[in-house]
Amino acid sequence: QVQFVESGGGLVQPGGSLRLSCAASGIIFSLYTMHWYRQAPGKPRHVVASVDSHGAVTYKDSVRGRFTISRDNTKNMVYLQMNNLQPDDAGDYFCNVLPPASPWGQGTQVTVSS
Repeated sequence: QVQFVESGGGLVQPGGSLRLSCAASGIIFSLYTMHWYRQAPGKPRHVVASVDSHGAVTYKDSVRGRFTISRDNTKNMVYLQMNNLQPDDAGDYFCNVLPPASPWGQGTQVTVSS
């Protein structure tokens, strides 16, 4: 069964940084494009960053230049380095493939507040 375990969230002040991690299992990780999704309270979940099997990356416009997605195929891990965090970046962050596989992980919460 597919499993995603996200970690690394927390409370930071505007301008701060966090590094999220996701451990994936139950899939041939190296073959999949991996995505980080964000869900703000009362809003739908959406992709903010993606990395394909070769390491090519794409970003939502609002995070480009501040977030960096990366992966380690030897460890079945995907990461999201988030710098210069702003209040609009707050929410629950999840990793998954697209279309999303079930079940989703528990996510990791990011709070940006002074």
